[in-house]
Amino acid sequence: MMKYLPNFLTCSNLLCGMLGIISLWDNATVPTAYFVWAACLFDFFDGFAARWLHVSSPIGKELDSMADMVSFGALPALFIYKALVLTSPIPNLQYVALLIAICSGLRLAIFNIDTTQSDSFKGLPTPANAIFLTALPFLSFGSFNIMANPLALAGIAVLFSALLVSRVDLFALKFKNFSWNENKIRFTFLLLSVLLLAVFRWAALPIIILLYITLSLGVRVFSK
Repeated sequence: MMKYLPNFLTCSNLLCGMLGIISLWDNATVPTAYFVWAACLFDFFDGFAARWLHVSSPIGKELDSMADMVSFGALPALFIYKALVLTSPIPNLQYVALLIAICSGLRLAIFNIDTTQSDSFKGLPTPANAIFLTALPFLSFGSFNIMANPLALAGIAVLFSALLVSRVDLFALKFKNFSWNENKIRFTFLLLSVLLLAVFRWAALPIIILLYITLSLGVRVFSK
């Protein structure tokens, strides 16, 4: 029975995505971000379980991509779509949000056939993108609320859709060992993330994703 554990966890990821979509459309008080966070946990542990149990299958790989497409592609796209429907006076601006789902699908398809993304990623991973977008309601700058500004929201949707399918190198949080010299960027990122969470709580999540992108770009520049 244990050999089915990774697929069970992947299905739990998919379930979280579907529950998030239902909650979003039922106007439930539970933030969409909560479902994304739960899906991220299941997404992490399904791979961990597969490695721990030494089990893998083509079905598991395809199922993982399908679950990610729902939880980290469709759900954040619909989240931004609904926010634009509620706030935008510009006709049809909400359809910009569909770029998130399209680019997430492309990102996942490219990842499945790209053998160079074992130690780093090319383009923003879909879970990071979903965390950033769905955590935006926790972030505010005084009287400026991003969720109430449709042009800012549409611009973010376009920018992060482009990041999904970009070929920008972003480091992966995969530790082959725990030496400082080989993992400086990872340890630095984790330490700063913990500090940001301690100070800003959930509002830190979008900042952490921006920090992840910034550190990755910095490593690329200074390594040349």
